[in-house]
Amino acid sequence: MNYDFFIYRNAWRYNLAPDCEPELSDSQCAELLKQGGWMVRNTYDFDCKEKTNFWYLIKDSFGGIKEQSQNERKKLRHALRSFDYQLIDVELVKRSVYPIVKATFVDYNVTDREMNEGVFNDYLEHCGRNKYDYWGAFDKATKELVGFCAVHVFENSCEYGIIGFLPKYKHNATYPYYGFFYKMNEYYLGEKGFKYVSDGSRSITEHSNIQPFLEKNFKFRKAYCKLKIRYKWWFGAIVKVLLPFKNIIRNRNVKAILNMHKMQY
Repeated sequence: MNYDFFIYRNAWRYNLAPDCEPELSDSQCAELLKQGGWMVRNTYDFDCKEKTNFWYLIKDSFGGIKEQSQNERKKLRHALRSFDYQLIDVELVKRSVYPIVKATFVDYNVTDREMNEGVFNDYLEHCGRNKYDYWGAFDKATKELVGFCAVHVFENSCEYGIIGFLPKYKHNATYPYYGFFYKMNEYYLGEKGFKYVSDGSRSITEHSNIQPFLEKNFKFRKAYCKLKIRYKWWFGAIVKVLLPFKNIIRNRNVKAILNMHKMQY
């Protein structure tokens, strides 16, 4: 059973498409926790009718450029004139992508987790044990690789993972993310005929505005699901002690765990 789960930042998480994740019993969660980790994060009943506190952000149809407003179409066309978006191989990723990812973490002021070459190489090793596509964005003027996205590919869906651009392109009115998401949506939904693409689950750190951006500009929607968390006894005791102080705790990692605890079904 644990082959479909893996430990990420001390938490057991499902490693396949979210619509396939089963509801785990308490005994199954306990079995996982015997093997390591501090908690089990189990999401189930994917895309349920009930409006719950947890969701995956998905897009399950592709309507081309007509989906955008007139103003958004201008931004998208600007991006497509400025960049070439294409699948790239892992060797190019290993040689050239780390500076892009590192600069993106700095630009977004991500402080809840570290990003260095060791962490990045570990991430690539994880990707190598699964099926991942890698996308690159190339500046048409210089031919330089300036943007990157990793995509976890499942049988008939996929999840967009780490994504980033060199900060100067993010801030120079070339609208690079418009082109990235448009081309990937076109490929996976329009060409491959996937059931849906996902930008992952609800953010518990809220360090990025990417999900509201996708809802507003690319017609992504919330696929509500149910969230269950089970802890090792000592970690659960810490969570219970800290919950009353949730609004005054400043450590982002601690706040994220307490936020997620409150999102349970």
